[in-house]
Order: sequence, then structure tokens, then C-alpha cells
Amino acid sequence: MTFPKTMSFREKTPRSPKSPLRRRRSSWTSSWLNNSTTSFKQVVSAVMQSQSPRSISKPQTPTDFEFSSNTDRTLSLPDSLLLKILHKLPESQNDDVSLVCKRWLNLQGRRIRTLRVLDLDFLLSGKLLSRFPKLTNVDLSNACIYPSRNSAILLSHKSISFRVSSNWDFVEENLLHSETVDRGLRVLGRGSCDLLRLVVINATEMGLLGLAEQCCDLQELELHKCNDNLLRGIAACENLRALRLVGSVDGLYTSSVSDIGLTILAQGCKRLVKLELSGCEGSFDGIRAIGQCCELLEDFTVSHHRMDDGWIAALSCFQSLKTLTISSCPKMDSCPGPEELLGSCPALESLQLKRCCLSDKDGLRALFKVCDGATTVLIQDCWGLDDDSFSLAKAFRRVRFLSLEGCSVLTTGGLESVVLRWEELESMRVMSCKNIKDSEISPALSSLFSLLKELTWRPDTRSHLSSRLQGAGIGKRGSKFFKKR
Repeated sequence: MTFPKTMSFREKTPRSPKSPLRRRRSSWTSSWLNNSTTSFKQVVSAVMQSQSPRSISKPQTPTDFEFSSNTDRTLSLPDSLLLKILHKLPESQNDDVSLVCKRWLNLQGRRIRTLRVLDLDFLLSGKLLSRFPKLTNVDLSNACIYPSRNSAILLSHKSISFRVSSNWDFVEENLLHSETVDRGLRVLGRGSCDLLRLVVINATEMGLLGLAEQCCDLQELELHKCNDNLLRGIAACENLRALRLVGSVDGLYTSSVSDIGLTILAQGCKRLVKLELSGCEGSFDGIRAIGQCCELLEDFTVSHHRMDDGWIAALSCFQSLKTLTISSCPKMDSCPGPEELLGSCPALESLQLKRCCLSDKDGLRALFKVCDGATTVLIQDCWGLDDDSFSLAKAFRRVRFLSLEGCSVLTTGGLESVVLRWEELESMRVMSCKNIKDSEISPALSSLFSLLKELTWRPDTRSHLSSRLQGAGIGKRGSKFFKKR
């Protein structure tokens, strides 16, 4: 009995070159070996094209490598990876990157987080948010002012800069209307849910409320031309951490922030960590409300203040305050109240006085009494600080660092009478104090210098260390040395 011959699987397999079982994708090794004239980059690009669905049925030829060398290989990269690559480039090349193609222009716009807007129409048209969809820090201060585009005169005041004509008198009519500014805030709120910081001028309560509803993560806010009514809308900013209020600015605009507004602020922003009041009015009651309600406040700045007498005494209500800065104030507090009723800030670490008039001894005495626990004292470019005024600094109990700059009236004797009383002093910096002379340094002061951990000493441009100071172990002006007591 004979059996039919068994057929193997290989014999049943079709041998047609068109059979899908015989079809193989080209590998990079075969492409490279079969075409010795092609480069490695061309081979990789050709293999990527051959593995795509559109190119499976199309056989690869050597001419395909020539066309692949002209293709944009970044098209195969996802946006997330390309953004990481662009992030490695230096900032000086940002403008060049946006000129490559439309895709790179859009990706570059997604990288921008901080922007100062110069024209509010750019925001109102919706082009701002479509061009920069990931903004977290927006400054609208310049956009809220009618610019003089053809003028070469640039007027700057702190964070505000704009161009004015030669016959241009600044009045409040040169600010954009509040309704226009509020409309810009609504547009910004609808498209910037990730907004963290905002600077704006001449907004209203309704505009601020609309923005707060959309931007729940807003943490830092700077309001120019602020008033009591505007502060009614600030309670909606639940996550606000830093706030700067600018009331009146001489020559630019006039507004009023009184005790009413400060009380509204205190009750609505209880999670504030940093607060600055510039050109604001108020008195003891408004400052006390902030100290009692804002229990997390650590940094408090007062500049160009227009407050009534007695406000310094309310600083003792700030239980968590670490840094107190008073800047550009022509007066302190002419009637601070009885000294025995003054408290102190228990957690205060740093007191900074910049560009202030310190000739008012009653106000200065009250301030030093309230801040007697400060470990850092900085006095910069203040006028009226003579020896008698500086002697009030003996009230400080534990100063470790003293910085004096631009105190032209203070003498060497006045400095010595105070610093020799500070037993915990470790560092000192004296700059541009022309009445402090090297030749007047006493042996006691020279001995103190030898115990300091850090000393920067240049009271004037002609200052030189005396032989007695050199004998203390200091090599030159401004040198740093470390020597334990």
C-alpha cells in the first residue's frame, strides 16, 4: 500500500513576489550596504519614510535618499520634545527661533511666561492670548496709558515707563478709561487661567472680581491708582500672597486709600505674606487691622506714606513680621504717643530705611523702640541722620549686621558710641559717609573691627586705613576675614 507523498509547508507557500508573506520592510543595514554613496542621516530618514503606512507599498530606490536630505526632520518630533530642545537654547536666540516657521513661532509663544503689554488693543483683539497662551506674569501698566508714539522723551517712575511729548502735561485724562481696562481684564481672565501675577492701572471693583473668578491661582497683584472701592473686589482673590497698592503718585495721578480700604484689605486677604503700601493714607486703626487679620504677613513695606500720626505704634500688632522697609518718606511720625505704651514686633529680623528724612527724633525713637529686636539694620541714602539721631539706635538689643550708606552727617564718634554697645555685632558695612574719617578711629573701634566676621569699610573715595587699623589684622578696605571671639 502506498501513501501519497506529504507536501511540506514551504511547497504550499506562494512564491510570488507580490505575496504579503514575502514582503519585508527595508532595514537601515540593507539600505546602507546597497547604497554606499548615501550618508547615515539619509538612510535613517529613508527608513522612517519606508515604515510609514503610506510608503509600505512603494519600493525604495536610491533616488529617495536624495529627496530625504531636504526634508524637515523636526516634523517627526512631538511638540513636547521640541519644546524641551528649544528650552536649552540661550535667551538671545529666542527671536531667531520664532522666525524659522509657523510651528516654531507657536512653540516659542508657548514658552513665554512673562510679558509687558504696551498696547491694550493687542489684548482686546484676542491676539495676545492666541500668541502667548501660557502667560503667568502680565504687566498692563504701560498699556493703560495713552502713549505718545512719535516722541523720543521717555518718562520712567519705578515700574512705569512711557513716552511723552515736549508740551505734554500729565493729567488723569491720559489714563485709559476704567471700563476699557475692565474689558481687558475680562479678556485676560477668560484665556489665562494659569495667571499668577498681574500689574494694572485704573481698574475697578467689577473688573477685579471678574478676573478673580477666572484666575483662581492669582498670587501676586499690583494695583496702581488704587482706592477704597477697588479693594472691595480683592476678597475674591483667595490665594493672594503678595500685594502692592499704589494710591497717589505726585505728578501722575491722585487716588485715596484710607483706613476703610485698609480694613477691607485686612479682612479679605488674610493669607498675605508680602504687602507694600505706596502713597496711601491711613492711621493707627488701618495698620492695626492689617496686623491683627493678616497673621501670615512677613514682609511689610511703606513708601511715600501720607498717614496720620500714631501709625508706628500699630506695628507692634504684626506678630509674624520679619522684614520692615520704609522708603522715600519725608516724615516718620511726629506724634507716635507715649513711649511706655509702645510695644515691639516679636519676630522682626530686618529694618530697612531708604531715602527717608530721619530728622524727626520722636518718630525715629518710636520706630527703633518698636523694632528693638531686629538683627539687621540698613540705612541707605537717608538725610537728617546726625549723631543725636543715630544715638537712638542704642535701643536695638541684638543687632548682628549694620549697613550705613549715604549718611553724610553722621560722624565717626556718633558711629562708635552706638556700635560699641552692640555685643552681638558680627558684620558691618559703611559706604559713602563722608564725615566718618579713618584718622578718627579709636583703639576701641579698631579692636571691634578685629572681632567682626565681615567688614566693608569705605566711607569716602579717599578713605584709607590707618596704621592702627592695619595692626588689627585687616589687609585692605572691604576685605573679609573670619576670626572667632
